[in-house]
Amino acid sequence: MPKFSNSPLIIQWSVICLFLISAANSDDPQLNIHGNAKTFALRTTPENNLRMRQGSPFKIALFADLHFGEAAWTNWGPLQDVNSVKVMSTVLDKENPDFVIYLGDVITANNIMIKNASLYWDLALSPTRAKGIPWASVFGNHDDAPFEWPMEWFSATGVPQLQCPAGSTSYAGGEDCSFRGTTRLELMKSETEHNTLSYSRNGPQTLWPSVSSYVLKLSLSSDSEAAVAYLYFFDSGGGSYPEVISSAQAKWFQQKSAEVNPDARVPEIIFWHIPSKAYKKVAPRFSVPNNCIGSIFMEDVAAQEAEMGIMRVLGGRPSVKAVFVGHNHGLDWCCPYKKLWLCFARHTGYGGYGDWPRGARILEINQQPFSLKSWIRMEDGHLHSEILLSS
Repeated sequence: MPKFSNSPLIIQWSVICLFLISAANSDDPQLNIHGNAKTFALRTTPENNLRMRQGSPFKIALFADLHFGEAAWTNWGPLQDVNSVKVMSTVLDKENPDFVIYLGDVITANNIMIKNASLYWDLALSPTRAKGIPWASVFGNHDDAPFEWPMEWFSATGVPQLQCPAGSTSYAGGEDCSFRGTTRLELMKSETEHNTLSYSRNGPQTLWPSVSSYVLKLSLSSDSEAAVAYLYFFDSGGGSYPEVISSAQAKWFQQKSAEVNPDARVPEIIFWHIPSKAYKKVAPRFSVPNNCIGSIFMEDVAAQEAEMGIMRVLGGRPSVKAVFVGHNHGLDWCCPYKKLWLCFARHTGYGGYGDWPRGARILEINQQPFSLKSWIRMEDGHLHSEILLSS
């Protein structure tokens, strides 16, 4: 592990340089540093309605475990964020997706010293925003985790000479190092208020402390009432509260799916961060189970702390086609479970543990007839692990 730097400017300049990259490509006039700020068409459809063109597939890129802001006081930490931007940019250039999902652990909040961690969150969004691609996000266990004081700071070398960046014009209240963290609600508010391309949203207050639990409808551009698929997003906890999808969230899905898709004829696709315990049942470590597709099976599944009913509900609903999670950096497989598929994304960011090559899982939705395909696009451009998940 590289030694900590004692440079007082490293945090300030690394974050400012990344912020300028983001600002130069931003669709937010407050963030754009050029006189002619980029503009994108504002949404004219409801916040929960995505559109796909008739006869064309709808492609989604999953960016998982980016871990921006990790070890920001070191020489190597900020470079990880730069490399993560490169991975996302490569995937976006190769795939040209219609939509991006940030699948949790966007930031490593337990390493972020400044009061407003939304600065790092915004940097993670910048490659997608720069290309005018809409996105949605869910929270992971690191996104609002409390600051963890490095043990090295209590050794003979002492605390580095920290100089945190002051707030920018768009993020009020930024101060020097505060170590207090940024809550899920604050992160979500900052994302949705500053980005017209964000489809993220707060879930019902009855589900709190879960925040990122919501549903988006994918429909045809020619007929907004004709649903092609429903995308469900769940906050799987961790950080400020236990790693679990609650019984209340399971009941919310039952009620919401019965409301919008009462006859279960429209396919439903599920996204959250931390795998459920069902993942542990389908893929033993260091072996490739029958009917599974993937390239790395290098660790045990780090599952949620408890099962509160969500898998029973999903497994009993024929319209649910697949669940996609992140969290385990050394897993990228899809395995069958009952009548649906359980899939990992691919570790996208250079932050976080593990040195496996980075990439992103891609989903392709086709209509008439419906199909759900997936593959993994790597940072070097090559493609692997193609699979048909539903047809």
